[in-house]
Amino acid sequence: MIRVTDHIALDETELVEEFVRASGPGGQNVNKVATAVQLRFDVRRSPSLPNDVAIRLMRLAGSRLTTDGVLVITAQRFRTQERNRADARERLIALIQEAAVRPTPRRPTRPTLASKKRRVDAKKHRGAIKSRRQGRPEE
Repeated sequence: MIRVTDHIALDETELVEEFVRASGPGGQNVNKVATAVQLRFDVRRSPSLPNDVAIRLMRLAGSRLTTDGVLVITAQRFRTQERNRADARERLIALIQEAAVRPTPRRPTRPTLASKKRRVDAKKHRGAIKSRRQGRPEE
């Protein structure tokens, strides 16, 4: 079990890891060794995630989410499989922790009387400047 928050823990069997060749520089090693990790996590069908967290996670995932609701995280920063595996898992945990935080609802507020007066004064000042620009027609 992977502990994400106090209430959320992921089962190891829900994660699918696939090792692929990393792109970028690396000399001969890059063509021989599959060090990059593609971590797949099925957000829609996960029994570990509450429904509201899953919805927020799908919104946060953006282009990393497939049409089937599978979150794909590719990690290739490091030269070893172990470090890339750990990096991918850390990124998944961070994403789920961010989705687990409920957004505070916005409470609509009304503008204060002072702010209304400042706004009107600014408009009057601006209008006065513009009216002074108007030249009187000469006769």
